[in-house]
This record gives sequence, C-alpha cells and structure tokens, in this order.
Amino acid sequence: MDGCRIHGCPVETSLELISGKWKPRLLWKLHQNGVMRFGELKRELPDITPKMLTQQLRELERDGLVTRTVYAEVPPRVEYSLSELGDTLRPVLDTIAAWGTRHQPAIVAILAEQT
Repeated sequence: MDGCRIHGCPVETSLELISGKWKPRLLWKLHQNGVMRFGELKRELPDITPKMLTQQLRELERDGLVTRTVYAEVPPRVEYSLSELGDTLRPVLDTIAAWGTRHQPAIVAILAEQT
C-alpha cells in the first residue's frame, strides 16, 4: 500500500504546507540565512507585498514550520527562523536546489517557451 488510501498521500499532504509562490522561497531564505527579520525577508524577496509576506509567515508559523520570536524592546524586534519541524526540510530544500542547479539550462528553456 502506498499510504494514499488511508491517511492521504504523503506527497500531497506535505505539499499542502510548503507549496505556493512564496512559501518555498521563504523557507529557502530562512534555510540559507538562519534568523531573519521581516525587513530582511522583504529585501530578499522584493516582489512580495508586505501583506502577502505577513500572510505567508503567519501560515508557516501556524503550520509549525517557522518560529516567530518577539523581543520586548522598543522598538519591538521580531525574528523568524525555521522551527524544529521546519529544520527537517533542510535536506529537502538542498535536494531541490541541487536538482535545479543540475537541470538549470533545461528549466530555463522550458520556462522561456511558456512566456
């Protein structure tokens, strides 16, 4: 049995948490940089709106992949990092990056045909 009949497909359930335009990119940035503040993430992903960044970070936090740490300072300081569960995505993210690097020319050609 492939696990899809009883508890749902593990690939589908996993992708529910990490798919979309911004979540993989946010997870990758946190993987690369460790702890980051909102403004740092916004600078790393200039095309994301502040509203969308907030929404995506809240969802990643809600789903247990990102930890939000608020410091009682003036002005307030908020930092984001991969949670313990999110940290387990590191090898997955590294594998995706390696795959993308290996197949970059073909991927670029395919995407160019689509535009």
